[in-house]
Amino acid sequence: MVDGAASLAEKPVDALSEAEAADELGRLADEIAAHDRRYYQEDAPTVSDAEYDALRLRNAAIEERFPYLKRADSPSERIGAAPLEAFGEVRHAVPMLSLGNAFNDDDVVDFLARVRRYLGLSADTAIICTAEPKIDGLSATLRYENGVLTVGATRGDGTVGENITANLKTIAEIPDRLQGDVPGIVEIRGEVYMTHADFQALNARQEAEGKQIYVNPRNTAAGSLRQLDASVTASRPLKFFAYAWGEISMLPADTQSGMVETIASWGFKINPLMRVCRSADEMLRAYSAIEMERSSLGYDIDGVVYKVDRLDWQQRLGQVSRAPRWAVAHKFPAEKAVTLLKDIEIQVGRTGALTPVAKLEPVTVGGVSVSNATLHNEDEIARKDVRAGDTVVIQRAGDVIPQVLEVVLEKRPEDSKPFKFPTVCPACGSHAVREIHPKTGREDVVRRCTGSLICPAQAVEKLKHFVSRNAFDIEGLGSKQVEAFYAEGRIMSPADIFTLQARDARSLKKLKDKEGFGETSVKNLFASIDARRSIALHRLIYALGIRHVGETTARLLARSYGSFQAFRAAMIAASDHESDAWAELTGIDGVGEVVAEAIVEFFKEAHNLTALDALLQQVMPEEAERPARISSPVAGKTVVFTGSLEKMSRQEAKEMAERMGAKVSGSVSKKTDLVVAGPGAGSKLKKAEEFGVEVIDEDGWLELVG
Repeated sequence: MVDGAASLAEKPVDALSEAEAADELGRLADEIAAHDRRYYQEDAPTVSDAEYDALRLRNAAIEERFPYLKRADSPSERIGAAPLEAFGEVRHAVPMLSLGNAFNDDDVVDFLARVRRYLGLSADTAIICTAEPKIDGLSATLRYENGVLTVGATRGDGTVGENITANLKTIAEIPDRLQGDVPGIVEIRGEVYMTHADFQALNARQEAEGKQIYVNPRNTAAGSLRQLDASVTASRPLKFFAYAWGEISMLPADTQSGMVETIASWGFKINPLMRVCRSADEMLRAYSAIEMERSSLGYDIDGVVYKVDRLDWQQRLGQVSRAPRWAVAHKFPAEKAVTLLKDIEIQVGRTGALTPVAKLEPVTVGGVSVSNATLHNEDEIARKDVRAGDTVVIQRAGDVIPQVLEVVLEKRPEDSKPFKFPTVCPACGSHAVREIHPKTGREDVVRRCTGSLICPAQAVEKLKHFVSRNAFDIEGLGSKQVEAFYAEGRIMSPADIFTLQARDARSLKKLKDKEGFGETSVKNLFASIDARRSIALHRLIYALGIRHVGETTARLLARSYGSFQAFRAAMIAASDHESDAWAELTGIDGVGEVVAEAIVEFFKEAHNLTALDALLQQVMPEEAERPARISSPVAGKTVVFTGSLEKMSRQEAKEMAERMGAKVSGSVSKKTDLVVAGPGAGSKLKKAEEFGVEVIDEDGWLELVG
């Protein structure tokens, strides 16, 4: 252990090494993804929103400092979770974005500073924002055509939601027909929720009838809205606040506040606490005022949402990954509790990381029963001196399981002994080591099992990742089924999933005869597997489980290489760091050397290629989607921006290029088509001249793209 090293999870972002940042992003991605599933799909979160958002904030801060480490499965690229197949799908014409977060006054000031910087506004230009309570419910969108409600849906993963039209029509505060002068097409978005009084009355009825008692209003509202029988939803006292819009054929106002007032005139209930603020001080005063009223509102809120009022500025600001730049949620503080830590258990992940988990005496925190808490890593345990038998303070602060904040030392048993972190893998007995980063010489904060090819824990976790929602998403093949099938020898590799039906037909021990299965469930499972024999390229790349390659990076790679054959050939060629393939890979904006090295190492491993070949005999990767604007003068071209841009920020220019179908690279190579050079352009400009790449200035760029 490095002397005086702080726990990685507690370590300030600006103190993280490159290797530490990569590992921390991996931990955050896994924990947030699991929590998303519990919140959006199961309606059973184990953490408070404030604590959940703390993780997302840390993830964003690390990505800002190390943009080349951004993972393909980065939480900053995800919104919610995929819709359940029990409901029909609704593809949102305008994505339903989530929100970035602010946790203190400085974060709010920083939000305004980012807006000012991105738009290039002078220091004396006022940025007017709206402030409104953040309702703790379930987001929904309502599509009206000629004023009549036609479709209602959940957020889902932000792109595709669940069709719950019949259920939404049972809510009295959602009009079937809009009033007044309404655009031909308009999607109204808002939050479905349940008041405290209605929740208590519902639980009283449930108790009197000897039925299930519900945990909290948010989960109850979400569960009520996602009933397959709309009559069940109709029996629940649900309400709706409108606060936004999606697709709309004509905007009746040019400000956020004006739009919300118009939405109210169409027949929707809007939150009466919404107000317009002309400075950071006014925004913070609005936050304090709403927080003071929180306990008397009669419904749950978990913060205050600020939105830039001018719609033309919102349009220019656009979005970053899963969230708009023009809005932020200022969250309320997290909740804590005290309980007994009974034991410390070591879990082995798919990358071999040994993660310590605190097994707790169950305790209720914010209405949710908690029995596990993360201890993050070896250094975290040592720094806090956490031991079995300790009384600890826990906080639901964004982990899929809560975190241990501190030990109550005065309650420590006299026979207590320090926890000794294992140096061998508990799953396979292989050595567990902390790697030394080749560039910095610093010891990795995570201890990893070295038995990658023989470790059953890693194999099972990799299979779980392969079938997960953002990978192959095979309905009916979840974590429990993967564990059982692996233990029985039915599925040992990804290819085995797709040969399961054929092997089962030849086997004397049929899957339908296994406890918990039957002919119908087995038939459905085989159908789900067959439905994934054709798979989107980015999903396949993500499913491979390459270290540091999350969902976002997988999408970048898919867009950059187009087909799996091209991707594979390029990654093999990139093993030569002097090659054009390596330069092209590391030049992809969002893929740095650490990520590139991990991908190259994956394709250098013969065992991986053998497993991959077997898989490709069973599945057909689809080619990546082509740029939507084929007629754009830069569609399909690789563009590099260098130097200072004066009429827009670098990020705004990059997003403009990507919207027009261009690929934006961070470095100049022989495959670069265009370099946009501003004042101060240096080595990239020289390289462009060396390769004979076309160079234009910012005015030339704006003229080119119109």
